Amino acid sequence: MGYSVISSAILAAIAALALTACGSRNTFVPPPPPKVVVAQPIQKPVTLYLELTGNTAPFRTANLVARVQGYLESIDYKDGAAVTKGTQLFGIERDIYQAQLDQNKAQLAKDQAVLAEAQVNLTRFQTLEQQKSIASQQAQDQAAVVEQDKATIGLDQANVDTATINLGFTNVVAPFDGIVTNHQVDVGNLVGASGPTTLATIVQTDPIYVNFTLSEPQLLTIRRDNAKAGLPISSSNLKYLSTIPIEIGLQDEEGYPHKGHLDYVSPQVDPSTGTVAVRAVFDNKDNALLPGLFVRVREPIGHSDKALLTRNDAIGTSQEGSYVLVVGADNVVQRKIVKTGQRQGQLVIIESGLDPGDWVVIEGIQQAFPGAKVEPQRSELKSAEAGSSDDAKMSAPDPTPK
Repeated sequence: MGYSVISSAILAAIAALALTACGSRNTFVPPPPPKVVVAQPIQKPVTLYLELTGNTAPFRTANLVARVQGYLESIDYKDGAAVTKGTQLFGIERDIYQAQLDQNKAQLAKDQAVLAEAQVNLTRFQTLEQQKSIASQQAQDQAAVVEQDKATIGLDQANVDTATINLGFTNVVAPFDGIVTNHQVDVGNLVGASGPTTLATIVQTDPIYVNFTLSEPQLLTIRRDNAKAGLPISSSNLKYLSTIPIEIGLQDEEGYPHKGHLDYVSPQVDPSTGTVAVRAVFDNKDNALLPGLFVRVREPIGHSDKALLTRNDAIGTSQEGSYVLVVGADNVVQRKIVKTGQRQGQLVIIESGLDPGDWVVIEGIQQAFPGAKVEPQRSELKSAEAGSSDDAKMSAPDPTPK
């Protein structure tokens, strides 16, 4: 009996709860709009660059050779040493060349004495000829002897000069300031026997060259732009070339820390490759650049006083082209098709399609799509430096862009 009363009470309570639930309404609460970060593009003067690749090359290089035959007597430098012009690097035996020089000098002295005697005799014969004491033919013959002796003296002097030069070749010296490679021949070896023998190589790396190429379209564009700006277009204007700055960076470097200038532009296009050879020169006093390195090259080709830039990672692509997402005054996302230009660090130039007052979605792009309502937070783009990690500075949240 007691259990029946309790069960009835429980059923009555459940029924009352059911009736109460039927009397209330179920309502759907939509989720809040997603938060995105927006920033207006910045306007600033920018330099437009042509980015290329190239290789470093020595300013000068020369093989040090033995130009006379003989045994190598000395190596007067340490492999890899930096030397100055005129420093002796190798010594070849001198005895035979010194003896040859001494012999030629002796022959010259002997023939000079013969010439002096012939000239004395010529003076005497000419006097006797004037006195009618001898036939004029004798004086003329003596004059011919003097001329022959003078020619002999000239030949002797040439032999002395040649012997002096050959003796000088026994000392192999640095033709310019540079770094000498390891020696290729050891002391005691016969060199110059069958022709010039390479002993080592000297390389000048300060300054240093960078070689790169321009494609034919790039060259034509630069020449056309120069013509419009009233600048020289001829590659033979070396004074103008030296005013064009060139920047390079190595593979492990950020940006383009090395500054130089244009040095040479080939006067012709290579028809097999459709390119033009170009060369720049750089100071290299600390030898930070070695010949043969791959480098990134940047050459300025224009300037814009009021370029419009936004974050590069805010650019999307579709079948219509590049686009950005912007948030209007009603916090609704719109898509704008834009034409992009060159990158400037983490920013990119917008050539058309974007207004300076537009608020571009730069973060939370995955949560924003055209027609959707968002909760924007303003930020400020403040840097276009390459490698900068602080391109956007967050400000206090403001859900109502003005």
